[in-house]
Amino acid sequence: MIESKKDKRQKIRYKIRKRISGTNDIPRLAVFRSNKEIYAQLIDDSQSKTLAAASSREESVSKNKSTKVEKAQMVGKLIAERAKTTGIENVVFDRGGFLYHGRIKALAESARESGLKF
Repeated sequence: MIESKKDKRQKIRYKIRKRISGTNDIPRLAVFRSNKEIYAQLIDDSQSKTLAAASSREESVSKNKSTKVEKAQMVGKLIAERAKTTGIENVVFDRGGFLYHGRIKALAESARESGLKF
C-alpha cells in the first residue's frame, strides 16, 4: 500500500509527540504550516491548554505584502512577544512533522532572536 505525503507526515508527527510534551513552565511551541499560512501555539500538555497563539492570518502580519518566509519570521516574533507577556522564556519546539527548513526554520530562528530559548 502506498502512503500519501500526509500519512508520512502524520507518522513523523506521532514519533515527535512521543518524545516531546509541554508543561506549564516549559510549554510546547507547536507549528503548523499550510500552503498559504503558518500558525504557532504555546501549549501546556499537562492541562491541555493553549497559552498563546500567533498566525499569519492576523491583520498585523497579513496586511504586509511580503513573502511566506517573511510572514513566518513575523509570526515567530509575535509568538515570542506573547510568550514574554505570559512570563515564558523556555519552550520545547515541535515542528509538527515538517522538515526543519524554509518557513519552519524562519519561524524558529526569529523566535530565538526575539528571546525564546529552545
